[in-house]
Amino acid sequence: MAETTYLDAIRRALFEEMERDANVFVMGQDVAQFGGAFRVTKGLYERFGRLRVVNTPLCESGALGAALGAALVGKRPIVEMQFADFVSCGFNQIVNNIARTYYRWEQPVPFVLRLPFGGGAGAGPFHSQSPEAWFAHVPGLAVVAPSTPADALGMMKSAIRDDNPVVYLEHRFLYRREKESLGEGEQLTPLGKARVAREGRSITILSWSWTLHESLAAAEEVAREGISVEVIDLRTLVPLDEETVMASVKKCSKVLIVHEATATAGYGAELAARIADQAFEWLDGPVKRVTYADRSSPYNKHMEKALLPGREAIVAALRKLARY
Repeated sequence: MAETTYLDAIRRALFEEMERDANVFVMGQDVAQFGGAFRVTKGLYERFGRLRVVNTPLCESGALGAALGAALVGKRPIVEMQFADFVSCGFNQIVNNIARTYYRWEQPVPFVLRLPFGGGAGAGPFHSQSPEAWFAHVPGLAVVAPSTPADALGMMKSAIRDDNPVVYLEHRFLYRREKESLGEGEQLTPLGKARVAREGRSITILSWSWTLHESLAAAEEVAREGISVEVIDLRTLVPLDEETVMASVKKCSKVLIVHEATATAGYGAELAARIADQAFEWLDGPVKRVTYADRSSPYNKHMEKALLPGREAIVAALRKLARY
């Protein structure tokens, strides 16, 4: 069976949902004939036409406002940002309008915001950020970050069918590197449910997206030293699957949180606070974090690699935590 890349899994989800529901449509800069900045929407224009695959001007706030209007009249828009960093230009539409509409007058807003994010390509400070914490803070938004092709497919389909706005974070480094045999037929991954990616006994790692794979590699490395690590793929950050997280924390008693966003006020801080509140009595050590440094991303790839929370940094943190 041929393997499907992470990128192709997202494209498959878009095709299948647009075939299933005529109200689903795609908007964004160069998403039509060009196929999007990373070619995720390639082929959609030829299949569904210009009324369902819509190029937008270089005005993120305008595209997001138009998507909100479409959702309010029964459509199910999917908006692509070329890079997640650019979403800041439409921040007001997301946090003050899209996220708040249901609270204001109980009007559903079925809306998916696709954010290609993350570093690793030496793309510099305006194309490498991890903005999940910006949106995790806002009531009314679901925030998801799949790490595998299967979840990229299943979570996109679930996000499109959800009647609430979903921020869908897709890591650019995974697009063509992660591959998986997916098979045919309907495949849905429920939102709000974490996955135990690797079972262990001594230390819990909480992670998502690209750093999930770095965490798994680190766990394999320290296993040869007798350190048993359980790795939890959060998949959905908001709403958080606290049941799975706390069960692992209580079993292992030590916790390492790994994410690519910068440390200060990153989502890992929220995880650490909830663990301290709900599982303090089970802890045998401090809740530790491995994150990006509190600085902008450099263009130099070697400098960027030194700042990214990769396998070496995770291994070092696991060894230190195991000795605690």
